[in-house]
Amino acid sequence: MEAGYLGVGNMGQPMAHRLLDAGHTLTVYDIRESAMQPLLERQARRANSPRELADQCEIVFVSLPTLAAFRAVAFGDDGLVNGKTIKLLVNTCTIGVPFVKEIEDTMAAQGVTVVDCPISGGPPGARAGTLSVMVSGDPDAIERIRPMISQWGRTLTVAGDKPGAAQVLKLTNNILSAVALAATAEAFVMGAKGGLDPEVMVSAISAGSGRNSAVDSKFPVSVLDRSFAYGAEMHILMKDIDLAIAQGESLGIPMWVCQAARLVFKHAMFEGAEKDDLTSIVKHIERRAGFEIPKTR
Repeated sequence: MEAGYLGVGNMGQPMAHRLLDAGHTLTVYDIRESAMQPLLERQARRANSPRELADQCEIVFVSLPTLAAFRAVAFGDDGLVNGKTIKLLVNTCTIGVPFVKEIEDTMAAQGVTVVDCPISGGPPGARAGTLSVMVSGDPDAIERIRPMISQWGRTLTVAGDKPGAAQVLKLTNNILSAVALAATAEAFVMGAKGGLDPEVMVSAISAGSGRNSAVDSKFPVSVLDRSFAYGAEMHILMKDIDLAIAQGESLGIPMWVCQAARLVFKHAMFEGAEKDDLTSIVKHIERRAGFEIPKTR
């Protein structure tokens, strides 16, 4: 199949590579030449703007970190909405239900169908092809892109037949992940300061009732080696937390625990951690505890 890919950064680039690995043909666009170059070297074609991408491709995937970036490439003068060829826009971003609805309404006026397809697993999952893919929208459109989006991971879940359902599912996932990361940071600092070997904690908790995504992946690959290089900046997680809490509150759900986790990350953001890796939240807990988890890897 042929498609366009807009936004080939920490998530989009490995996802685009997976499509090329499967034999699909891509045209790519990113504001950074360095991000496109590895794909161009694999015979992907270059577009010089979002509109040019939408002039050349019926199917366009979008992977961008913020709502503002998405709005610019979708609705700007040189945006996707003005493309002559695009018929199907596949959103892989976490942007919330209201913005998905705005995109859907605006693109529908131009005869473009929107499929909502957020993913979970972070940059390591994108590189390994182990993402959890969540999708919602027109069933025929989903089946059209299934051969492509199934390349990203072993699990593909259809959340519903309308764009936005997959956003609710993704936000449910991400707020659980954020709460787990904040709690795990506090718990591991507690355990290590109490004399436990961090490797012992990982081994025991991974086999116990406290198991979560931070223990399974984030701490082993990014905290225990003190690299704090999981691959996602804290402001991106903060965006997802805000969207999830807004979604819950719009439905009348008390989000007490989620609000507490939000404050943990918000304090780190106030202290200048906006561009830091999300796993660096551990260092903010450590400073207040007067103790540093020892490097074990």
